[in-house]
Formats: sequence, structure tokens, C-alpha cells
Amino acid sequence: MRNRTLTSIAAIGAVGILALSGCASDGAGGTIELGGGGGNSGGGGDKGTITLGFLPSWTDGLSTAYLLQDQLEKIGYTVEMKTLTEAGPLYTGLAQGDVDVFPSAWPEVTHAEYMKTYGESIEDLGTYYDNARLTLAVPEYSELDSIEDLAGKGSEFDGKIYGIEPGAGLTAQTQKMLPEYGLDGEYQLVTSSTAAMLTELGSATDKQDDIVVTLWRPFWANDAFPVKDLEDPKGAMGEAEGLHFLGTKGFAAEFPEAAALIEQIALDDEQYGALEDLVVNEYGEGKEADAVDAWLEEYGDQFDWVVAS
Repeated sequence: MRNRTLTSIAAIGAVGILALSGCASDGAGGTIELGGGGGNSGGGGDKGTITLGFLPSWTDGLSTAYLLQDQLEKIGYTVEMKTLTEAGPLYTGLAQGDVDVFPSAWPEVTHAEYMKTYGESIEDLGTYYDNARLTLAVPEYSELDSIEDLAGKGSEFDGKIYGIEPGAGLTAQTQKMLPEYGLDGEYQLVTSSTAAMLTELGSATDKQDDIVVTLWRPFWANDAFPVKDLEDPKGAMGEAEGLHFLGTKGFAAEFPEAAALIEQIALDDEQYGALEDLVVNEYGEGKEADAVDAWLEEYGDQFDWVVAS
């Protein structure tokens, strides 16, 4: 598991290297895949072209993007994959129509501010998972059980909580949480990237050191690393929420068959966990289409909406 985890972190950290990924800049803060990656890009469908926008380091969107690509191409659409590194540009692109679908958005809590800004130009295509949540986590060997327990212990953690991208909803929610627990003068939220946070987490747990990180569920790292969620008695990290497929305004009218398929997709914990594990860990970067094929072979008969070929 440890070697596989390191490979997954390396893959997350490498997505910005365009020369190695077969991607070209679109001039708007994102990239469009030119036929690499999933292997099914540009299926030659005659029903139109749908652009999926996602952040590869956020593996819920990565996994569902390739699932959607597979299914949409099978019903006759051409699919383009547009990768970005921050949620803000993705919501902007969605609102402006540069992106047709955001395959795994958190609009209820985590991305609520983005929805206030762009919601009138976005339509909800359905919820595929209904128990997502933001967390603060420590190693399993830690004596801490609650966010409240962090008070007065800043020196044990060098006064740092390791977070992810600066523009992430998780980052904003964590910054709001700190004063709720009186931690804002004792801890600093260190932001950089998801890959960097996971590297810090892996290094600390390998050495049995103390560390606090921002995480979320569902996310493969919760099982790959020896971590536990800290209880949040004040609910400062937000309530559980659904993961949604969001479309640019007018998507369902322009692509009715695609919207009808997307609306039916719903995954439970086991189904989602298996998809993410196959895409991120078992197969990895460049073999996402194979991962989706393997997932469909195992789980496809559990759904009425799956297009077999």
C-alpha cells in the first residue's frame, strides 16, 4: 500500500506538466486533453461535444469525469477533458460556458460562495453521492480525538495545519473554523496543493510524528494513510453534503440525452470507493479508461443507467 500511495501522490503532483500529459493550454487557466489520459477522448460522437472540467488532484472529480467520459461517448457524444488547478477558474468556466459539466461539485457547503457568485449561470444535473464532508485529521496513533483537543498543543504541531490549494472551499472552511475553536492565534493553515499535503502526511506518519491535515470524505487517502477524523462538536467544518454534477446553464436543453443519463447516476460508499481506488491507485495516470472498464465489469450490473457498449 505504501508504494502505491507514493505513486498516487506523484501522479497528483504531476498533472500540471503539460509536456508529459499530452495537453495544450486553452489560454484561460486550464488545459484540454488532446487524446491521451483516458484513451477514449474524442470518441467521434455525432450528438455534439461535451467538455468536462475537473481538478485532477481532487480525485472524486477525476474518477467521475472518466466515468462520464466512458458513458457519454458510448451514447454518441464527443467528450473533451479540461483540467484545472483551482475551483474558482472552474466555476468561472462553467458559468461562461467554456466548461459544460463539473463532474463532482460541492455546492451545498464547501463551494457555497462560488454558487452565490455563479449560481444563476449554472444548473444542477443531479447528486451522485450524498454523504460528503470536510474533516480535520490526525494520525491514528495521536491521543487527540476532537478539534477542541488542539487548543494549547500548537507547539506539538509546530503551529501548523497542513491544507491544500489556497482557493479550495476546504481551505476557506478551515480558516473559518480556527476562530470558532480559538485556534487562530495558535495555528497557521499552510496551503499549497493536495499532493504537497499528502507528502507531508506520509512523511509524518512514516516517522510517527504529530501532524494535523485537512481532509475530506470520500477520499482514498483516508484508507491509504493511518489517520482518523477529529470530532467537530461545533460543526465548524460544515455539515455533510451531496456531491453534484453541475452543468452550464442550458446544458440539459442542448444535450437532453446526456442530462438524462447523468441525472440517474447515484453511488453508495462501496461503489464510489471502488471506482476511486481503481482510477487512482490500481490503474493510475494514463490508464483511467481501463480503470473505468474494470469498475463497470464489477459493478455495472447494479445500475439501470449503465451503457454497456
